[in-house]
Amino acid sequence: MNAHILLVEDEVKLARFVELELISEGYRVSVAHDGMAGLTLAREAMPDIAILDWMLPGLSGLELCRRLRSTGTKIPVILLTARDEVGDRVAGLDAGADDYVVKPFSIEELLARVRAHLRRNQDGSDEVLFEDLRLNRRTREVYRGQRAIELTAKEFDLLDYLLTHPRQVFTREQILENVWGYDFMGDSNIIEVYVRYLRLKLEENQESRLIHTVRGVGYTLRQ
Repeated sequence: MNAHILLVEDEVKLARFVELELISEGYRVSVAHDGMAGLTLAREAMPDIAILDWMLPGLSGLELCRRLRSTGTKIPVILLTARDEVGDRVAGLDAGADDYVVKPFSIEELLARVRAHLRRNQDGSDEVLFEDLRLNRRTREVYRGQRAIELTAKEFDLLDYLLTHPRQVFTREQILENVWGYDFMGDSNIIEVYVRYLRLKLEENQESRLIHTVRGVGYTLRQ
């Protein structure tokens, strides 16, 4: 069955244009024009991915994303916004968004992001193992030994990427491209921040370090 996409966009003409493009790609699409209607649709339609405008009447896309995550929804969320500051991007990621597309955007870019997130969710087996670390893509649960570890959506995606390629060294640019799907403007330390978050959670009980810094290159997952 083709993927089901929830689109929440208050600009009616833009919403219709994106909807028709998504339909032409073979997706099923549900559309809402305000945040509360989008939240209701998300709960009723159970989409495979959500595309949310940041500035929505009633309930912003950012708050809608937070509410979806608070209910345990793990579907990929792409934010559409005119905001292009690093602080705004970080706020979107912290709210649980998986990706960020800045208006005005090309429809080809948006479609590519949708394909990438759907493919990432479908590729590979449900469970990935490395040493005493276990990650389940279907349930989005992570365990270190018998200890359950609570991760944000982006922390999970970063760990999943590293776990899928153990012992391979990735540059900061490779991580941004493959986990975030875009690069930041300026000298952002977003990768370092998320690696620190992951290390704190993975090593909470004094477990051995698994995510290592390769000086002058990037990061790798190894024992």
